Amino acid sequence: MSNNLTDVKVEIILPNYNSESYLSETIDSIINQTFKNWKLTIVDGNSNIETQRILKNYMNHPNINIIKLKKKKKAGFCRNLAMRNSQSDYIAFIDSDDIWDKEKLLKQIDFMIKNNYYFTYTNYLPFTSEKNRNKLSEIKPEKYFDFDKFTKNTSIATSTMIIKRSLIGNTKFSSTKICEDYFFKCEILKKVDYAYCLSENLMKYRIRKDSLQSNKIRNLYWIWYINKNYNKMNFFKNLLSILCISINSIKKYGLK
Repeated sequence: MSNNLTDVKVEIILPNYNSESYLSETIDSIINQTFKNWKLTIVDGNSNIETQRILKNYMNHPNINIIKLKKKKKAGFCRNLAMRNSQSDYIAFIDSDDIWDKEKLLKQIDFMIKNNYYFTYTNYLPFTSEKNRNKLSEIKPEKYFDFDKFTKNTSIATSTMIIKRSLIGNTKFSSTKICEDYFFKCEILKKVDYAYCLSENLMKYRIRKDSLQSNKIRNLYWIWYINKNYNKMNFFKNLLSILCISINSIKKYGLK
């Protein structure tokens, strides 16, 4: 491991709304990290009483900062709010229902420092929310992505990403209804040659029936919208992007 790890500060950003069924498991997976120089910022959008009770259990943790909003906000807004005030060297992201391997931060930050990488991601394991936790096949993204490759294969899971704060700069998540993370990743990839994969399974990705990810048609519509209006793709390039993303999604998750 790199000798410089003790000086590195990592901020973890977690947007939250009514995640009482999963939130404790997610937060505990962060607290149990072998890398200890982290700060967790939870931005909560006026969640229900059950979720507030869970958050109260973590209010006195020295590494956890909870920002309570007066009303529900989109995940992109919550992430932008936390990023704006971040003073850390690196920023990591996690959704309120995903689970990290205990060595995720240690291995990924070491990987970044040793190779001078500014944007990295990892393999991950999807699973369902049912009691039997049916596991799908491990997702093994490409070894690296540039902007063009990413717009055809969106295999960088947000909860696996770590990005150097200096690279992010003033880049924000979009205000679109969904796929705000697709927009953000595209914007970051316009600023750097490549994002690189640490080819280890370091995150469990929960697939829920009520999740936004489950609505594939809606996702594709917003990717088309972002490609057209922000990525400035012509019709044929946008169509190729949508077709490739659809095929790769079927390969990852099947037709369900």
